[in-house]
Amino acid sequence: MKGILFAILGGAFITLQGVANARISQDIGTWQATSITQFTGFVLALIIVICVRDGNWKAFKKVKPLYLTGGAFAAVIIFGNITAIHQIGVTLTISAILIAQLGLTFIIDTKGWFGVAKQQMKLPQFIGMGMMVAGVVILGI
Repeated sequence: MKGILFAILGGAFITLQGVANARISQDIGTWQATSITQFTGFVLALIIVICVRDGNWKAFKKVKPLYLTGGAFAAVIIFGNITAIHQIGVTLTISAILIAQLGLTFIIDTKGWFGVAKQQMKLPQFIGMGMMVAGVVILGI
């Protein structure tokens, strides 16, 4: 239950962040808004790390370099979200993001990439994905 709550919270904040960033970018530019978002996110995360103190910084050397690119991915995500919101609106942007996430997670799960256990996708999962795509198409009409 706790995982579902955090997923819902994360999803809500992705939407709020996208809308706020789109508004900021109208005044100062998209990459500037992306930079501010990355910086304020870093500051908040650093404050939380300092306050919570629940990690092992010594294990940092064990992390594969590929996985350290997450922040760079975030910059592209933020820029893409801002640009999409300006072009197609919040609802279609978030819907398309969800479909892209779900599609890539299907591939990651079936291939076992990034050390996740391989999952076999069955007909219900494909039907669900198809229904999501149909929903986005209907939203876009």
